[in-house]
Amino acid sequence: MIRKILIANRGEIACRIASTAKVMGIATVAVYSDIDKGSLHVNSCDQAVHIGGSQAADSYLNISSIITAAVDTNSDAIHPGYGFLSENASFADACMKAGIIFIGPSASNINDMGSKAISKVVLAKANIPLVPGYHGCEQSLDYLKARAEEIGYPVLIKASAGGGGRGMRLVESSKNIDESLTLAQKEAKAAFADDRLLIEKYIKKPRHVEVQIFGDKFGNLVHLFERDCSIQRRHQKVLEEAPAPEISSDIRRALFQTALTVAQTIKYQGAGTVEFVLNQEGFYFIEMNTRLQVEHSVTELITGVDLVEWQIRVANGEALPLTQEEIKQNGHAFEARLYAEDPTDFRPQTGIISHLKLPSKKVRIDCGVRKGDTVSVYYDPMIAKLSAHGSNRTEALRILTSALTETEIAGLVSNQPFLTRLVRHKAFLKPVLHTNFIDEHSEQLLAKTLPLSGDLLILLAAAILQKRTRMDHGRIVSSRSKSTPWDLKNGWRLNALNRHKVIICDTDANHEILLSISNDDYDVIEPSPRKKYTIKIDWHNEKYCTVTHSQSNSLSRLNICLEDRAATLFLQDGARQISWLDSFSVKNENVDVENSLKAPMPGKIISIEKYGGDKVRRGETLLVLEAMKMQHAILAPADGTVKEMHFAESDVVNEGDELLDFEADPST
Repeated sequence: MIRKILIANRGEIACRIASTAKVMGIATVAVYSDIDKGSLHVNSCDQAVHIGGSQAADSYLNISSIITAAVDTNSDAIHPGYGFLSENASFADACMKAGIIFIGPSASNINDMGSKAISKVVLAKANIPLVPGYHGCEQSLDYLKARAEEIGYPVLIKASAGGGGRGMRLVESSKNIDESLTLAQKEAKAAFADDRLLIEKYIKKPRHVEVQIFGDKFGNLVHLFERDCSIQRRHQKVLEEAPAPEISSDIRRALFQTALTVAQTIKYQGAGTVEFVLNQEGFYFIEMNTRLQVEHSVTELITGVDLVEWQIRVANGEALPLTQEEIKQNGHAFEARLYAEDPTDFRPQTGIISHLKLPSKKVRIDCGVRKGDTVSVYYDPMIAKLSAHGSNRTEALRILTSALTETEIAGLVSNQPFLTRLVRHKAFLKPVLHTNFIDEHSEQLLAKTLPLSGDLLILLAAAILQKRTRMDHGRIVSSRSKSTPWDLKNGWRLNALNRHKVIICDTDANHEILLSISNDDYDVIEPSPRKKYTIKIDWHNEKYCTVTHSQSNSLSRLNICLEDRAATLFLQDGARQISWLDSFSVKNENVDVENSLKAPMPGKIISIEKYGGDKVRRGETLLVLEAMKMQHAILAPADGTVKEMHFAESDVVNEGDELLDFEADPST
């Protein structure tokens, strides 16, 4: 009988598992790395054990440390969550040898399906429809290049041992095949300790649909319907829904039967997901994930089933709680993944979450962070998952849209504005879904933010000015305080005009705002003379306020988080980050981009391809930066010479760090 579970993971999934275990009366043990000490998942469990350094290889991928922690805490079982060691057969074996229950499938199940290449060899014998491609053992670059030519471009390179888009590269022609194979191998090795690749024919505009299945040791197998996961960036899912819209009943039944056949073929036990791509010709098996999926929440919402509870019960030797006939589908559900990443290009972001406000009504929140926590370069940049359920797709989408609008994050940039645009896009509403959806509609979804309106500039200026004066010996000054020299600490002088200036920096332009203030009345002197505003500002804490604007019998409210020379405005179309200056002069810094190359994001340098004195051609890789488990090649902007490399392999860099000095060839 399972009485104590060690959760071999972190973040929101560790919190999620701990929540179900608590309801079941099962004690939990968290494990944590150096950087995760005091994190939310640690505080969510009954015990916590330190297992190593901040690098995943030193902690969450360290099998011996995790097994030792489980033995030392007398844990009966280990739940691997998703990612890290969740699909590692050696880890499942190590648990068994230590007398610990692995809450997941058998090592043989993981071996059969955990490798995309091996799984396709196994399933080809069962006549499962497969995408044409190469899934063999020969892994030399020349051989892989020949197979790509044979399959025909475009092709998709994948890491044989993993998922989540890591090690995956779309190659349009032979021109990019060498670099793509090399980077994919390095990325796969870093993420999964296995650099084997497979190559498949790239199917244009497919849908990505997966079926949730469950098996027990008695041979019972069920499906829990399907999910559509077509909305992806960098081959990683960002929004999922269940059931998949616009699929015929015949295709849906065929998907269910094929998924169950896959599970039957390997005598599968536990939670698993069978993934397919669909196009007009039919559907193809692409992989089976032998673990709980990130997007399991949408299945739970439409079925009422707690999949983590089922995992624990099956691992405990119990039969499946429900038969296929007893599992009912109810309504529609969406899940949106809230990431710390730039909403215009998906570059991962790091920093401290200085403000976090998540919706509290009509939406499920799975979260692994709190206000004050740090999003680091070491792990996935997910902040939270927002899941909404309704009686139909329209209602569920309305609830999700409202929840995204209510979400507030400050201190770092998130993809909330992107998600807000996505759920309002007419093609998504229709729906017309495929895995190239974001690329196809990038002009609208990834649009650069427009400059703030004049009204918003004035509201922000008013908040900034009050922030300067609102603290009086630690006491927050009410917006209704009298505008007198006894209430204000703003440099008031006898016979001086009550004028205040602030310079707001927005989309590469500086706006000088000069206001005259009397109580809640603001007169604009610059840049719109004689325009008047009535503004009330309610401070909820030392950094966060609600600005209420009255004008022409209308009332509008805006929440703002104000930090040191930076503000985040929470608008209907997403959060906006704005800076301001107290100085009346603006420093103009010109950067010669041809002579310096800066880190586009925080990360770790995993390889340096060129060194000081090397001559390079435009587009050649200078170094490779790993951030959030993805690898990014830094390319030469022109023909020229690397003058000096400022970092070494394995160095961790911050966004904006100057990586190298580069001299362009003046003759090109």
